[in-house]
Amino acid sequence: LVFTEEDTYGLYSNLVFKYFLAEGVVCGHDLFVASAKEHPDNILKELPAPLLDDTYGKELGDEAAALKSGDFQDSMKIAWRYQNLPKMEASPTTYTKFGHYYDVSKKMSPELCRSVKWHSFYLHEESSLEPRMKAWSMNSGYARLLQSIQKIISQEGFDGSDPQKKQRNVLRIGIQSLGSVLWGDDICCSDTPEDPHSLTKFLYALRGLLRKSLSACIITVPAHLIQNKAIMERVTNLSDVVVGLESFIGSERETNPLYKDYHGKFHL
Repeated sequence: LVFTEEDTYGLYSNLVFKYFLAEGVVCGHDLFVASAKEHPDNILKELPAPLLDDTYGKELGDEAAALKSGDFQDSMKIAWRYQNLPKMEASPTTYTKFGHYYDVSKKMSPELCRSVKWHSFYLHEESSLEPRMKAWSMNSGYARLLQSIQKIISQEGFDGSDPQKKQRNVLRIGIQSLGSVLWGDDICCSDTPEDPHSLTKFLYALRGLLRKSLSACIITVPAHLIQNKAIMERVTNLSDVVVGLESFIGSERETNPLYKDYHGKFHL
Protein backbone atom coordinates (compact mmCIF):
# COMPACT_ATOMS: atom_id res chain seq x y z
CA LEU A 1 0.00 0.00 0.00
CA VAL A 2 1.63 3.23 -1.21
CA PHE A 3 0.29 6.38 0.46
CA THR A 4 1.05 9.51 -1.59
CA GLU A 5 0.67 12.96 -0.06
CA GLU A 6 -0.45 15.24 -2.88
CA ASP A 7 1.45 18.43 -3.64
CA THR A 8 -0.48 21.68 -3.32
CA TYR A 9 -1.73 21.80 -6.90
CA GLY A 10 -1.78 18.03 -7.45
CA LEU A 11 0.52 18.26 -10.47
CA TYR A 12 3.24 15.81 -9.49
CA SER A 13 1.05 13.47 -7.44
CA ASN A 14 -1.14 13.09 -10.50
CA LEU A 15 1.93 12.11 -12.54
CA VAL A 16 3.02 9.51 -9.98
CA PHE A 17 -0.52 8.11 -9.94
CA LYS A 18 -0.55 7.75 -13.73
CA TYR A 19 2.97 6.27 -13.80
CA PHE A 20 1.79 3.53 -11.45
CA LEU A 21 -1.14 2.69 -13.73
CA ALA A 22 0.93 2.96 -16.92
CA GLU A 23 3.48 0.53 -15.54
CA GLY A 24 0.63 -1.88 -14.92
CA VAL A 25 -0.48 -1.64 -18.55
CA VAL A 26 3.03 -2.27 -19.90
CA CYS A 27 3.48 -5.25 -17.56
CA GLY A 28 0.08 -6.71 -18.49
CA HIS A 29 -1.50 -6.32 -15.05
CA ASP A 30 -5.21 -5.77 -14.45
CA LEU A 31 -6.20 -2.28 -13.28
CA PHE A 32 -8.79 -0.91 -10.86
CA VAL A 33 -9.12 2.88 -10.97
CA ALA A 34 -11.25 4.71 -8.39
CA SER A 35 -12.00 8.42 -8.19
CA ALA A 36 -14.58 10.91 -7.00
CA LYS A 37 -12.89 13.72 -8.88
CA GLU A 38 -11.90 12.72 -12.41
CA HIS A 39 -13.68 9.99 -14.33
CA PRO A 40 -11.53 6.82 -14.52
CA ASP A 41 -12.06 6.65 -18.29
CA ASN A 42 -10.41 10.05 -18.65
CA ILE A 43 -7.56 9.06 -16.34
CA LEU A 44 -6.74 6.05 -18.50
CA LYS A 45 -6.85 8.18 -21.65
CA GLU A 46 -4.21 10.45 -20.12
CA LEU A 47 -1.65 7.77 -19.26
CA PRO A 48 1.85 8.62 -20.54
CA ALA A 49 3.28 6.74 -23.51
CA PRO A 50 6.01 4.21 -22.67
CA LEU A 51 9.43 4.56 -24.25
CA LEU A 52 10.03 1.11 -25.68
CA ASP A 53 13.69 1.49 -26.60
CA ASP A 54 15.53 0.00 -29.55
CA THR A 55 16.94 -2.74 -27.34
CA TYR A 56 13.43 -3.91 -26.50
CA GLY A 57 12.38 -3.81 -30.14
CA LYS A 58 15.50 -5.68 -31.16
CA GLU A 59 14.81 -8.35 -28.53
CA LEU A 60 11.32 -8.89 -29.88
CA GLY A 61 12.57 -8.94 -33.46
CA ASP A 62 15.37 -11.38 -32.71
CA GLU A 63 13.03 -13.69 -30.87
CA ALA A 64 10.50 -13.67 -33.69
CA ALA A 65 13.22 -14.36 -36.24
CA ALA A 66 14.60 -17.22 -34.18
CA LEU A 67 11.20 -18.85 -33.95
CA LYS A 68 10.90 -18.89 -37.74
CA SER A 69 14.44 -19.83 -38.66
CA GLY A 70 15.81 -23.28 -39.23
CA ASP A 71 18.71 -22.40 -36.98
CA PHE A 72 16.30 -22.34 -34.07
CA GLN A 73 15.13 -25.88 -34.84
CA ASP A 74 18.74 -27.04 -35.15
CA SER A 75 19.61 -25.53 -31.81
CA MET A 76 16.70 -27.38 -30.22
CA LYS A 77 18.36 -30.66 -31.14
CA ILE A 78 20.98 -29.88 -28.52
CA ALA A 79 18.24 -29.97 -25.90
CA TRP A 80 15.74 -32.32 -27.55
CA ARG A 81 13.75 -32.76 -24.37
CA TYR A 82 12.53 -29.14 -24.63
CA GLN A 83 11.15 -29.42 -28.16
CA ASN A 84 7.57 -30.03 -27.07
CA LEU A 85 7.41 -27.12 -24.67
CA PRO A 86 5.00 -24.32 -25.72
CA LYS A 87 6.63 -21.32 -27.37
CA MET A 88 5.98 -17.97 -25.70
CA GLU A 89 4.84 -15.05 -27.78
CA ALA A 90 6.37 -11.69 -26.96
CA SER A 91 4.23 -8.58 -26.81
CA PRO A 92 4.48 -5.15 -25.14
CA THR A 93 2.22 -6.30 -22.30
CA THR A 94 4.34 -9.35 -21.48
CA TYR A 95 7.64 -7.50 -21.33
CA THR A 96 9.23 -8.45 -18.01
CA LYS A 97 11.83 -5.70 -17.71
CA PHE A 98 11.63 -4.10 -14.26
CA GLY A 99 10.71 -0.44 -14.58
CA HIS A 100 10.13 1.61 -17.72
CA TYR A 101 10.50 5.18 -18.90
CA TYR A 102 7.61 7.30 -20.15
CA ASP A 103 7.14 10.35 -22.32
CA VAL A 104 4.70 12.64 -20.49
CA SER A 105 4.29 14.77 -23.63
CA LYS A 106 2.61 11.83 -25.39
CA LYS A 107 -0.43 9.72 -24.52
CA MET A 108 -0.45 5.96 -24.42
CA SER A 109 -2.02 4.46 -27.53
CA PRO A 110 -5.64 3.24 -27.18
CA GLU A 111 -4.55 -0.17 -28.49
CA LEU A 112 -2.06 -0.59 -25.65
CA CYS A 113 -4.62 0.56 -23.06
CA ARG A 114 -7.13 -1.97 -24.36
CA SER A 115 -4.58 -4.78 -24.17
CA VAL A 116 -5.21 -5.16 -20.43
CA LYS A 117 -8.37 -5.69 -18.42
CA TRP A 118 -9.41 -2.77 -16.24
CA HIS A 119 -12.21 -1.91 -13.82
CA SER A 120 -13.41 1.50 -12.74
CA PHE A 121 -15.18 3.09 -9.77
CA TYR A 122 -16.55 6.60 -10.16
CA LEU A 123 -18.36 7.60 -6.97
CA HIS A 124 -20.88 9.90 -8.66
CA GLU A 125 -22.07 7.09 -10.94
CA GLU A 126 -22.62 4.61 -8.14
CA SER A 127 -26.12 3.63 -7.12
CA SER A 128 -27.79 5.73 -4.44
CA LEU A 129 -28.74 2.50 -2.68
CA GLU A 130 -26.63 1.85 0.40
CA PRO A 131 -27.12 -1.77 1.47
CA ARG A 132 -25.72 -2.62 4.89
CA MET A 133 -23.82 0.65 5.12
CA LYS A 134 -24.38 0.89 8.87
CA ALA A 135 -22.66 -2.44 9.34
CA TRP A 136 -19.51 -1.01 7.77
CA SER A 137 -19.52 1.88 10.25
CA MET A 138 -17.77 4.26 7.88
CA ASN A 139 -18.35 6.91 5.24
CA SER A 140 -20.79 5.57 2.62
CA GLY A 141 -18.43 6.45 -0.24
CA TYR A 142 -15.62 4.47 1.37
CA ALA A 143 -17.97 1.55 2.06
CA ARG A 144 -19.08 1.39 -1.57
CA LEU A 145 -15.48 1.53 -2.76
CA LEU A 146 -14.46 -1.23 -0.37
CA GLN A 147 -17.34 -3.42 -1.54
CA SER A 148 -16.34 -2.87 -5.16
CA ILE A 149 -12.67 -3.77 -4.53
CA GLN A 150 -13.69 -6.84 -2.54
CA LYS A 151 -15.98 -7.96 -5.36
CA ILE A 152 -13.27 -7.62 -8.03
CA ILE A 153 -10.69 -9.48 -5.93
CA SER A 154 -13.12 -12.31 -5.26
CA GLN A 155 -14.72 -12.68 -8.70
CA GLU A 156 -11.68 -12.02 -10.91
CA GLY A 157 -9.37 -14.54 -9.26
CA PHE A 158 -7.07 -12.27 -7.24
CA ASP A 159 -7.84 -13.90 -3.89
CA GLY A 160 -4.60 -15.57 -2.87
CA SER A 161 -6.35 -17.89 -0.40
CA ASP A 162 -8.67 -19.29 -3.07
CA PRO A 163 -7.13 -21.95 -5.38
CA GLN A 164 -7.41 -20.97 -9.03
CA LYS A 165 -7.13 -23.17 -12.10
CA LYS A 166 -6.53 -20.32 -14.52
CA GLN A 167 -3.28 -18.38 -14.77
CA ARG A 168 -3.04 -15.73 -12.08
CA ASN A 169 -2.33 -12.06 -12.64
CA VAL A 170 -1.69 -8.98 -10.50
CA LEU A 171 -4.30 -6.32 -9.78
CA ARG A 172 -3.09 -2.71 -9.55
CA ILE A 173 -5.48 -0.50 -7.58
CA GLY A 174 -5.33 3.28 -7.92
CA ILE A 175 -7.47 5.52 -5.68
CA GLN A 176 -7.38 9.25 -6.40
CA SER A 177 -7.69 12.04 -3.79
CA LEU A 178 -9.07 9.86 -1.00
CA GLY A 179 -10.16 11.89 2.01
CA SER A 180 -11.24 14.90 -0.03
CA VAL A 181 -14.67 16.52 0.27
CA LEU A 182 -15.70 14.82 -2.98
CA TRP A 183 -15.64 11.49 -1.14
CA GLY A 184 -18.07 12.88 1.42
CA ASP A 185 -15.42 13.20 4.11
CA ASP A 186 -14.92 16.39 6.10
CA ILE A 187 -11.41 15.79 7.44
CA CYS A 188 -10.17 18.46 5.01
CA CYS A 189 -12.69 21.01 6.28
CA SER A 190 -12.32 20.85 10.04
CA ASP A 191 -9.86 19.81 12.72
CA THR A 192 -12.83 18.20 14.54
CA PRO A 193 -14.59 16.23 11.76
CA GLU A 194 -17.86 14.39 12.37
CA ASP A 195 -16.26 10.99 11.80
CA PRO A 196 -12.49 11.25 12.31
CA HIS A 197 -12.05 7.46 12.13
CA SER A 198 -13.79 6.76 8.81
CA LEU A 199 -10.64 6.94 6.67
CA THR A 200 -8.72 4.90 9.24
CA LYS A 201 -11.36 2.16 9.19
CA PHE A 202 -11.27 2.08 5.41
CA LEU A 203 -7.49 1.66 5.33
CA TYR A 204 -7.64 -1.11 7.95
CA ALA A 205 -10.15 -3.02 5.82
CA LEU A 206 -8.22 -2.32 2.61
CA ARG A 207 -4.98 -3.63 4.12
CA GLY A 208 -6.81 -6.84 5.02
CA LEU A 209 -7.90 -7.28 1.40
CA LEU A 210 -4.44 -6.52 0.03
CA ARG A 211 -2.73 -8.90 2.42
CA LYS A 212 -4.60 -11.96 1.17
CA SER A 213 -4.78 -10.99 -2.50
CA LEU A 214 -2.44 -10.59 -5.48
CA SER A 215 -2.77 -6.84 -5.58
CA ALA A 216 -0.92 -3.58 -5.00
CA CYS A 217 -2.47 -0.20 -4.30
CA ILE A 218 -1.55 3.47 -4.58
CA ILE A 219 -3.62 6.15 -2.86
CA THR A 220 -3.24 9.90 -3.25
CA VAL A 221 -4.47 12.07 -0.38
CA PRO A 222 -4.65 15.91 -0.15
CA ALA A 223 -2.59 15.83 3.05
CA HIS A 224 -1.95 19.58 3.00
CA LEU A 225 -5.70 20.13 3.56
CA ILE A 226 -6.09 17.72 6.48
CA GLN A 227 -6.03 19.90 9.58
CA ASN A 228 -6.05 17.20 12.24
CA LYS A 229 -2.48 15.90 12.39
CA ALA A 230 -3.54 12.92 14.54
CA ILE A 231 -5.58 11.62 11.60
CA MET A 232 -2.59 11.95 9.29
CA GLU A 233 -0.38 10.08 11.73
CA ARG A 234 -2.86 7.21 11.98
CA VAL A 235 -3.37 6.76 8.24
CA THR A 236 0.33 6.98 7.42
CA ASN A 237 1.07 4.30 10.02
CA LEU A 238 -1.36 2.04 8.16
CA SER A 239 0.61 2.35 4.91
CA ASP A 240 3.60 0.33 3.76
CA VAL A 241 5.24 3.26 1.97
CA VAL A 242 4.53 6.97 2.46
CA VAL A 243 5.58 9.39 -0.27
CA GLY A 244 5.34 13.15 0.21
CA LEU A 245 5.50 15.46 -2.79
CA GLU A 246 6.37 19.11 -2.21
CA SER A 247 6.12 21.39 -5.24
CA PHE A 248 7.94 24.73 -5.40
CA ILE A 249 5.17 26.21 -7.57
CA GLY A 250 3.76 29.30 -5.89
CA SER A 251 6.28 29.21 -3.04
CA GLU A 252 9.30 31.42 -2.33
CA ARG A 253 11.58 28.53 -3.26
CA GLU A 254 10.39 28.80 -6.86
CA THR A 255 12.44 32.00 -7.27
CA ASN A 256 15.18 31.10 -4.82
CA PRO A 257 18.50 30.69 -6.72
CA LEU A 258 19.42 27.77 -4.45
CA TYR A 259 16.57 25.74 -5.94
CA LYS A 260 16.74 26.95 -9.54
CA ASP A 261 17.56 23.44 -10.81
CA TYR A 262 14.72 21.76 -8.92
CA HIS A 263 10.93 21.60 -9.20
CA GLY A 264 10.25 20.35 -5.68
CA LYS A 265 11.10 17.84 -2.99
CA PHE A 266 10.41 14.13 -2.77
CA HIS A 267 9.90 12.94 0.80
CA LEU A 268 10.01 9.20 1.48
